[in-house]
Amino acid sequence: MGLFSFTQEIAMDLGTANTIIITNGKIVVDEPSVVALDRRTDKMIAVGEKARQMHGKTHENIRTIRPLRDGVIADFYACEQMMRGMIKMMNTHNRLFSPSLRMVICVPSGSTEVELRAVRDSAEHAGGRDVYLIFEPMAAAIGIGIDVEAPEGNMIVDIGGGSTEIAVISLGGIVSNKSIRIAGDDLTSDIQEYMGRQHNLKVGERTAEQIKIHVGAALTELEDAPEDYIVHGPNRMTALPMEVPVCYQEIAHCLEKSIAKMETAILSALEQTPPELYADIVHNGIYLAGGGALLRGLDKRLTDKINIPFHIAEDPLHAVAKGTGVALKNVDKFSFLMR
Repeated sequence: MGLFSFTQEIAMDLGTANTIIITNGKIVVDEPSVVALDRRTDKMIAVGEKARQMHGKTHENIRTIRPLRDGVIADFYACEQMMRGMIKMMNTHNRLFSPSLRMVICVPSGSTEVELRAVRDSAEHAGGRDVYLIFEPMAAAIGIGIDVEAPEGNMIVDIGGGSTEIAVISLGGIVSNKSIRIAGDDLTSDIQEYMGRQHNLKVGERTAEQIKIHVGAALTELEDAPEDYIVHGPNRMTALPMEVPVCYQEIAHCLEKSIAKMETAILSALEQTPPELYADIVHNGIYLAGGGALLRGLDKRLTDKINIPFHIAEDPLHAVAKGTGVALKNVDKFSFLMR
């Protein structure tokens, strides 16, 4: 990459929770999808991890925004600022001029025309010249290492921050898909609500996220149980400080409803699958990707419920991003990329 490289190719996994940028097959940016803006001038103050540390701790002149909700862009201006900031992080050394970008960005498979348009416009405003879009489950499948163009069925369940994408893939296309807006964020808000209701404890979004990471589970009986996680916070009635140990069994109970909805969605995607592909899926198993795949015991629970083996991808958090990176290298070869 010299002074005179005119185009730079980047692959971007624009997620509700994290944004990952890959260039030349390496992950160069992996940051939370949060941006902090100055309220008076609307200038960007921080992006990524720095902005996340400000989240929920700001005064009236700073607002922290998560520009994506449920997998789609909710705040257009903030999203564009965030993309710019992330692309700047990648180009740390100063250039005389910024190169034009060729981008591949992944989008939820249930996106409407308007939502796709929003992603494309944001990318173009942030400096993208050639913008291609790829559906998330497709990217996840490529990232896991499945041959997506083979004439056999593979099923992917990608549990992200804002949406859960379920898709059956064969011959380089999506045969049946289901995109539900129940994912990591909903599990976090379930935990927030539960802590308030059960323990009279007020917890913020970040604390609830920490509880989910430390003791989140999908089953009430786990073989290697995590230790209880101690939560500090104010009592909702008296505002006096409280310290509550939380065990994984309670969290499994409080996530029950949301996980049951995911199960229903997986079953309904299987219902729409042609029988020939269904046989392939039973034989190959179903792949879990995305941060939600890290929930303890989720694979076992789904396997018991649906009677098809579930496999967790090797690096579930980066599967989609890796697949987007592969798609970037094969822009001319893959027919399923959308211009």
